[in-house]
Amino acid sequence: MAVGLLVGAADISPKGILFALLDRLPFVHLDSGLAPVDQGLLFQLRLPRVLLAALVGGLLAIAGAGYQGVFRNPLADPYLLGAAAGAGLSVTLVVVFLGGDAGVAIVPVAAFVGAVGGVLLAYAVGNTAGRGGGTATLVLAGVAVTSFLTAIQTFAQQLKLEELQRIYSWILGDVGGGWEQVWMIAPYVVVSTVVLLLHGRLLDVLSVGDEEAAGLGLRAGRVRFVVLLAASLATAAAVAVGGLIAFVGIVVPHVVRRLAGWSYRIVLPISFLGGGAFLVLADTVARTILAPAELPIGVVTAFVGAPFFVAVLRMTRRVGT
Repeated sequence: MAVGLLVGAADISPKGILFALLDRLPFVHLDSGLAPVDQGLLFQLRLPRVLLAALVGGLLAIAGAGYQGVFRNPLADPYLLGAAAGAGLSVTLVVVFLGGDAGVAIVPVAAFVGAVGGVLLAYAVGNTAGRGGGTATLVLAGVAVTSFLTAIQTFAQQLKLEELQRIYSWILGDVGGGWEQVWMIAPYVVVSTVVLLLHGRLLDVLSVGDEEAAGLGLRAGRVRFVVLLAASLATAAAVAVGGLIAFVGIVVPHVVRRLAGWSYRIVLPISFLGGGAFLVLADTVARTILAPAELPIGVVTAFVGAPFFVAVLRMTRRVGT
């Protein structure tokens, strides 16, 4: 986040940024020496963008870790499981058919319904392959569902061509929504992350298998249902304000596991922090590499995530899971 605040197309003094931030603290009075234009850029553009990127990245990463725990599948991811596509379709339908203030008001609810529906549809399709489908079955089902939902979304976009540019900009990822979207996403961040963090120990128990978990007094179905809803809420909130940003939910949890172990009591909180850091850095690259033009943040995460996903898939197949 410090890098995100210090680096940008506009050259602002690091000392001035530090003093300006400290000056906003209670009982602290410092002269930052920044011009009004630079202060406006820092507090109205760069700071809310960094915070929004951190929250969206954290939500996507902790949701990915939650999905992986629920399905006991290291390849589970909000994007690959159809959650992001379902949320994206719902938001697109709201923009196309409602729009205006009424549409904006129900975007989070629509995104949540779409995210849950996408995951449940992918899970149902994956189950039709039976138990012999292997680890990749759920992911393949998610890819199929994602393609189907994306096709419907593309059709819906053509019904209102005047909104096409806005929708495509959102699809490619954008965390420049400002303070309004930071405050809008905040309640969903609190609810979803608290629920997921409280279920870290239960996901550890669930990882040993349903029969063993039942023997320990755990109601596996209830745990899966609650974690699924919380992860879908996190995905929906991230998609509603940030668009369809892929691969965060699979890259970050895998890196965390290699560095900190497999316990979900550790993986969940560190994934949230790591996801926030990853997306802030990705956004910093996106807005500076072609400055003054901006690269969509989804392009940056895809450059990192696509090769990483191939590597994870090869490792998963090698160990025969």
